[in-house]
Amino acid sequence: MEGSGLRRFTWAEVGLRTGRGPPPQERWLVIDRKVYDISHFCRRHPGGSRVISHYAGQDATDPFIAFHLDKALVRKYMSPLLIGELAPDQPIFEPSKNKRLVEDFRELRATVEKMGLLNPNHTFFILHLCHILLLDVAAWLTIWYFGSSIVPFLFSAVLLGTVQGAPASWWNHLHFQHHAKPNCFRKDPDINMHPLLFALGKILSVELGVKKKKFMPYNHQHKYFFIIGPPALLPLYFQWYIFYFVVQRKQWVDLAWMLTFYVRFFLTYLPLLEMKGILGLFLLVRFIESNWFVWVTQMNHIPMHIDYDKNVDWFSTQLQATCNVHHSLFNDWFSGHLNFQIEHHLFPTMPRHNYWKVAPLVKSLCAKHGIEYQCKPLLTAFADIVHSLKDSGELWLDAYLHK
Repeated sequence: MEGSGLRRFTWAEVGLRTGRGPPPQERWLVIDRKVYDISHFCRRHPGGSRVISHYAGQDATDPFIAFHLDKALVRKYMSPLLIGELAPDQPIFEPSKNKRLVEDFRELRATVEKMGLLNPNHTFFILHLCHILLLDVAAWLTIWYFGSSIVPFLFSAVLLGTVQGAPASWWNHLHFQHHAKPNCFRKDPDINMHPLLFALGKILSVELGVKKKKFMPYNHQHKYFFIIGPPALLPLYFQWYIFYFVVQRKQWVDLAWMLTFYVRFFLTYLPLLEMKGILGLFLLVRFIESNWFVWVTQMNHIPMHIDYDKNVDWFSTQLQATCNVHHSLFNDWFSGHLNFQIEHHLFPTMPRHNYWKVAPLVKSLCAKHGIEYQCKPLLTAFADIVHSLKDSGELWLDAYLHK
């Protein structure tokens, strides 16, 4: 099937198959010069239909390599989707992409694999699990020993707030989309709050203003962010959406694990607290978790470039949408190594304990191609969220009033 009899296509032909426009709304993508028709397969894609559809009409070689560990197995299942290859006179990827940068990054990727940086250290993750369990037990022992007065109650809530998590299926569904096209409007679910709640990024904010759209008083968004952003995301949105997600997709194993958490939480604290106290502790934990989650995940993205998908190369896509926070024991622990957001995005399957090892190589590649490698202090990164919201809100207001 993969012989010389394959049909030949141009990038112009591939670029028309994005799934948008009049029927039949075909979706094609290219991997290593081979053209695949994913029009029907995208609905069966194990990673979700959206993440693969985001590359319809484009070269998907680098994200394919980045997301899939067992590439030989995946290629086997891709075989029925193969419809042709790029014509010999066509470049290996779209002319809009930086050829030398793409080649250099693929060389870096090969170096990373040879160095074994994609292999997990099982001892690290066992110790990390023990650390989570220790904090969980310490939270219970604090209330058991010191009682339920305000100080031990708050201390236990803080400990519990640092060890909570989310179902894997839900996390992967959103997280892979975010990694595929970070800060790309209508493709990255992490910026779906634009424009209903916030005006994000300079380009999109001006666009809203020019179109005279005002869903919120965006010029005050840096103020109301503290009310409807960090405190409310998990308790008011994720709390019910996670259940909706797993039920809708019939992820019964995830649902069972989620329910066991609630059962365990109430059973373990019932001997120590009244029902009112248990509910209060649960809501406080969700409040703390929500604040941590929003500040830590958004400090690397909201202040960065936000726009529609311009189909640039993988390296540039990630670098313009992400920044790092300084490496330290506290920052590594507090952010769960998301202070290495650049490396996390470039190599999404890399174990977190190896980010610091690959960081110098990424910095060198940035320097070679004149690309800024942003790295900030933790508090500066937090402040930049607010500053960027204030700036984009002012840009929206100016365009709304004067353009």
